[in-house]
Amino acid sequence: MRSILNKSKIFDYCLNPYTGCQVGCRYCYARLFIPRYSGHHEPWGTFVDVKVNAVEVLRRQLGRARRGIVWISSVCDPYQPLERRLGLTRRLLEVLLEFQFPVNIQTKNALVLRDLDLLRRFKEIEIGFTITTENEAIARLFEPGASSVAERIEALGKLKQAGLRTFAFLGPLLPGNPERLVSLLEGKADQVFIDRMNYLPTIISFYRRHGLEKYAADSFFFEQKERLLKALKATGIEAEVLF
Repeated sequence: MRSILNKSKIFDYCLNPYTGCQVGCRYCYARLFIPRYSGHHEPWGTFVDVKVNAVEVLRRQLGRARRGIVWISSVCDPYQPLERRLGLTRRLLEVLLEFQFPVNIQTKNALVLRDLDLLRRFKEIEIGFTITTENEAIARLFEPGASSVAERIEALGKLKQAGLRTFAFLGPLLPGNPERLVSLLEGKADQVFIDRMNYLPTIISFYRRHGLEKYAADSFFFEQKERLLKALKATGIEAEVLF
């Protein structure tokens, strides 16, 4: 592998320690293109390639890169279950810390707390969790390899208590109770981003199999958005809508 620090349309750079993701989210957009260029034909969520020379490549790239925000990660979860054993994300963070590049971490796994000692040493860092619903049963259905919603929210609170800037990415919005979700996030998230579902063909069939078709309507997303914004305004949490 020649490059791990790549240009991003959202931040300055994106960095993905792994190709593939054990979290296996049903709605993940990466399931459309990762198998095509990686050569994998297994179902999404069942394969992961480890970028074994990632640390050396990142150190070389940072030595000549213009300083900018590094998004970890754009097409995999940096704290997916495999990370517990391999520690690749942690080793990449150590290199980023050497160069003090700003970092934005987005995950669905509470394992991020393992690296709190490193995260506290960054001068510029934001850490957030994707939280699509407060309903544990729905979350497990769509995000089988993620930490529970309760674990994610608890971890978010611990990061906030440690003095780090935190965010919650509420997207794609799944069935649930927006007011309840906001109450759980109060005091734990500095900012909230709200996004809707991007309906892949696989998601349409998945919704039909589970009798969730009514949640595919535009009206569902706009109702959820308005309820979330109203509840967030009452708490003072900064909010941004992405659709």
